[in-house]
Amino acid sequence: MASAIFAAGCFWHVEHRFRNVGGVIEVESGYIGGECPEPSYKQVCSGQTGHAEAVRVEFDPAVIGYDALLDVFWRSHDPTQLNRQGPDIGSQYRSAIFYLDEAQREMAEASRSRVAESYREPIATEIAPAGPFYRAEEYHQRYFEKHGAVC
Repeated sequence: MASAIFAAGCFWHVEHRFRNVGGVIEVESGYIGGECPEPSYKQVCSGQTGHAEAVRVEFDPAVIGYDALLDVFWRSHDPTQLNRQGPDIGSQYRSAIFYLDEAQREMAEASRSRVAESYREPIATEIAPAGPFYRAEEYHQRYFEKHGAVC
């Protein structure tokens, strides 16, 4: 198994998208990229912790590669929006790829360059080393499944 971490707006939507990808074993919603250890949803929503809502994707690299997960990431949101996705506004909704090793960094940067050719506006997606990932509260996990929401 391998891991990847992506932020693309509200984690409920992103989690749902990745759960439906072959080769993905598990997806969990959480927070990454901030200063406060063990942040709560309320703290992250305040915009004061610096965290992004993100998903950690556990996948089988024999079935799906990191590059294919990057494709899912790019198709899951508008990467030209800075610190927002649709009606959700704030740095916690930023577009970001948090890489776990040098190979992921290189693939993320190459994919961002390719994707940029498809947009008139500049890509706002940050590519940063992954720091601590904090699992979100249980009520955020599998949110759409629990509440019958559809994307």
